[in-house]
Amino acid sequence: MKASSPRVHYAWVIVAVAATMRLTSSSFRTSSSILIPRLVDAFGWSYGAVGLGFSLQWIVSGLFGPTAGWLGDRYGVRKVMTGGALFFILGMVLTGRMSHLWQFYLFFGVILSASMGIFQVPLTAAVTMWFQKKLGLGMGLLQASQGVGPLIAVPLMLLIIDIFGGGMSGVRAAFWIPGVVGGSILLLLIRLFHNEPADKGLRPLGAPEDQPIRNLQKGTTASIRTRVFLKEAQRTSAFWNLIGIHFWGCAGHAIILVYLVALAEDRGVSTGTAAGVFVMLSVVSSITRFAVPVAAERFGSKWAMGVCFFLQTAPMLILFWANDPWHFYLFAALFGIGFGGEMSAFPIINRQYYGSGPIGTTYGWQMMGSGIGMAAGALLGGQLRDWTGNFDATLVLSLSLSMVGVISILMLPGTSHHLIPHWEDALPQEARSSSTAD
Repeated sequence: MKASSPRVHYAWVIVAVAATMRLTSSSFRTSSSILIPRLVDAFGWSYGAVGLGFSLQWIVSGLFGPTAGWLGDRYGVRKVMTGGALFFILGMVLTGRMSHLWQFYLFFGVILSASMGIFQVPLTAAVTMWFQKKLGLGMGLLQASQGVGPLIAVPLMLLIIDIFGGGMSGVRAAFWIPGVVGGSILLLLIRLFHNEPADKGLRPLGAPEDQPIRNLQKGTTASIRTRVFLKEAQRTSAFWNLIGIHFWGCAGHAIILVYLVALAEDRGVSTGTAAGVFVMLSVVSSITRFAVPVAAERFGSKWAMGVCFFLQTAPMLILFWANDPWHFYLFAALFGIGFGGEMSAFPIINRQYYGSGPIGTTYGWQMMGSGIGMAAGALLGGQLRDWTGNFDATLVLSLSLSMVGVISILMLPGTSHHLIPHWEDALPQEARSSSTAD
């Protein structure tokens, strides 16, 4: 089966579509630092109680990560994302109608988290299927979209809250409007997304012309490949260490993402300035989200991740004495470098370790570590704030968790060669990527 190479490969359309979907589905969560003080004021809940809601969302989406990745590998991302878009609309609308804390936990913490897991795990893994070369550039563009999210979501939420009079009415509208509009955008974009190049009669970008064009993400073939690959990948130490690294890093930076605005306001910084600090962090992280995958593909993911983890850790020291706005802006600029880069190299390192295997399930396991880490950081950070009356102990916790992540990265193997290069030998001939069967 042969197909002519288009002037502009459809892989770039996939990146653009996926980036827009990622921005739409995740920008609300990544802007939580703005939303939490508003929820505390509107409903009278404590920081710890609200932090538990965000923790629950990350726990559920994290635990759902392996399942979401498996569903994408087994049935195709397009079908799974349709369900994710519907859950996004449902979760946002119901959260906007909440009046009790348990409803916040159910609607926001459980229902909405299912959609987050879908648009985080199988979507990212599917994009990597479209590239044999220039994966770093494609993944950089995709990851940068998540950093851009708060630049749009933060002023949008503040504007909506202000238009609707602030307080409870404003908070409700901040869920309803992005939920309905954003969910509709997701459903429209899914029509442009394809699970793999073979769906359009194409090879991955950069693949040789003699490479067979085959659907590997459908039917019995997909099921067999996913099961065998996961079994082989789980025999490597990197599989388990990457889950832990995602946990430590996300637990560390979750505390900052969730409580940075509240910390700045506690130190006497105005609400507008505190929001500006968060936007600064988002701007810088967007740049490194783009740059780090490119560097990781060219120079190896291990050291790119290690440098970023260190840059997420060291700037934490500034917050122990920060009081003036410029202190917080300096922290945001430095921390944003490390935060933006430490997560964005994970899809690249999966390809460097596991080649062309169906990494959706593998990446899902790593995102489980991420989700549980985000939950642990948000929950423990809020509880420590409530217990001690300030954020000092919370900052110590964040610093310690990130440092463990730095140490864990040093234990990873190099990325110059695949860890399981012959895993397809365990497959029947008709399920191998080199098969010429249609």
